[in-house]
Amino acid sequence: MTARSPDQFPVVHEPTQEWIESTNVWAFMQAHDIDDHEEFLARTTGQHDRDDAGVEWFWDELVDYLDLEFDEPYDAVRDDTDGPQFTDWYPGGRLNIAHNVLDRYAEGDRADENAIVWEGEPGEVREITFAELHAQSNRVANYLESVGIGTGDTVGLYMPMVPEVTSILYGCFKVGAIAVPIFSGFGVDATATRIEDSECSVLFTGDGFYRRGDELTLKDAADAAIAETGHVEDVVVYDRLGSRGEESDADVPWNPNRDAWWEDAVGSAADAYESKSLPSDQESMLLYSSGTTGEPKGIVHTHAGSLVQPAKELHFGFDLQPDDRFFWVSDIGWMMGPWTLIGTHAFGGTVFMYEGAPDHPEPDRFWEMIDRHDLTQFGISPTAIRALREHGDHWVEKHDLSSLRLLGSTGEPWDRESWEWFYEAVGDEACPIINISGGTEIMGCFLLPMPTQSLKPCSLGSPGPGMDVDVVDADGNSVADDHERGYLVARDSCPSMTKSLWSGDERYLEEYWSTWEDLWDHGDWAQRDEDGFWFLHGRADDALNVAGRKVGPAEIEGVLAEHDAVTQAAVVGVPDETTGTAVEAFVIPDPDAEADDALAADLRELVGREQGKPFRPRAIYFVDDLPRTQSGKIIRRAVRSLAQDEDPGDLSSMENPEALAALRERLATDS
Repeated sequence: MTARSPDQFPVVHEPTQEWIESTNVWAFMQAHDIDDHEEFLARTTGQHDRDDAGVEWFWDELVDYLDLEFDEPYDAVRDDTDGPQFTDWYPGGRLNIAHNVLDRYAEGDRADENAIVWEGEPGEVREITFAELHAQSNRVANYLESVGIGTGDTVGLYMPMVPEVTSILYGCFKVGAIAVPIFSGFGVDATATRIEDSECSVLFTGDGFYRRGDELTLKDAADAAIAETGHVEDVVVYDRLGSRGEESDADVPWNPNRDAWWEDAVGSAADAYESKSLPSDQESMLLYSSGTTGEPKGIVHTHAGSLVQPAKELHFGFDLQPDDRFFWVSDIGWMMGPWTLIGTHAFGGTVFMYEGAPDHPEPDRFWEMIDRHDLTQFGISPTAIRALREHGDHWVEKHDLSSLRLLGSTGEPWDRESWEWFYEAVGDEACPIINISGGTEIMGCFLLPMPTQSLKPCSLGSPGPGMDVDVVDADGNSVADDHERGYLVARDSCPSMTKSLWSGDERYLEEYWSTWEDLWDHGDWAQRDEDGFWFLHGRADDALNVAGRKVGPAEIEGVLAEHDAVTQAAVVGVPDETTGTAVEAFVIPDPDAEADDALAADLRELVGREQGKPFRPRAIYFVDDLPRTQSGKIIRRAVRSLAQDEDPGDLSSMENPEALAALRERLATDS
């Protein structure tokens, strides 16, 4: 029935014993008398009868093992008197993220080592040492205090992807302010929504940024968002496009009573500042995640949680070594931006940052930068790899990618062909793909392969250490050991789990804790196969229940993508009187393909052969594009909503609204 189901894929990556024994996770296992990966997970999640085992043991041991510094020791690892929903981690302790990721390295042996290597889309390169980043972050902190920002106040970051975003983030941490990163690709309405909800009185922005060779403005959108919401009293503008120069003819909108250039506001501030010592549960960041319906969710993170989780994941999952150069394709406005910075800088490591498009000026931009900068870890979304794969292998083969040690991905399920291309063409069949899944809500991963594990295509390996994760059925009963598909849940808290939502506890409990008693419902459709490998099959609310049989839409999309005439596809379920749900597919054909009834018939036959006849699409629509987020992911719920004539909910993260309009017109024409 499911000849190409991911759980039936073969193992393709087998790490050598030499590699295994070189890793950070192996060192931890040896230090704690742990024999294998299964025992490693059991010891860190409480499924072990030793005294030195369990969630609390692990998150306590981790602090000392990773040399994470508390100014004052905590009284207990956690207080879960109010249940897992409101666990207080490291109560009584005091610390500051900025001290751990910056201060102690700027004043030590790594002061002159690069904290950041940055490349702009036009090609300029900047290297910023820990000492330089420290001085600039101190200037930000002093500026913030000069305009009345203190502990608990919110500060917006609507910035181009330049190194200064790091000093703004760390400057906020230093004074105890709550950083509110806002994706630079957002339009006025999405930006205004986040300013309105967070009520930030200071906003950092820029005159603009570069994208595919064009200069895109930012300050005008910031002004329009502020006009809609109020709140903002001070705006600091970074000059990315040279708008302030004497020879510039740029017309940057300006409010002299509110706006100041970066060099005047931050550049003139003192470069000495002592980071505040803050309670473990002091808010550090307010990160927004788009809701399926209604307003985006403001997710609240703490100083302790935002430090220990990324540090754990970079050290173990991505095997961060002192000389590594870590590159994850992200914006500061997405969780992976702060995650990369904090996780790498917790060990005094080097982050590589890039401003622009992946295919400018040519489709080999990423491969060229990996080659030239000797990058060692490279993380990217499956969607981006699918797009780059379409350009052909020769763009990759032009470059030496031997510096890479590990590859990474997150955000959505893979199709097998794209995963294997990433593994073979980019990783040379030597780099494990650390395919992770968690989210903004936990500032990290529920599922996190270790570099010591074997891998199947598309797999997410296993739960991350210290993460008590399970798969349950509709009644909340575990089905992981039965290898059935079910709902991904967490049976326990972790330090980085959001302490609530900015809008209050009611929505927080409804979103994550209302499906089953004391189980965190993550909303993903998951499975643990007979060999112990974990897979995700898409969002649970996207799962297709056709005639009583369930399948994730990503699986059918993967089958469609196998056809040479298909570039990409989105599959949704629509009501059907006979089967309950029928499959409809929206296919982007290859430019050279003939998108006709014959191709549609071929695709239906392919799906029937590989997934079973009940899953053959009732309708196939050939389209030029699909609605996407700014990170390239297809917004499947928007497609489904149009197909079902329903409200698609929050679409503030959509990059190409014209695709949605064209899709609506296409459906109206065929109705």
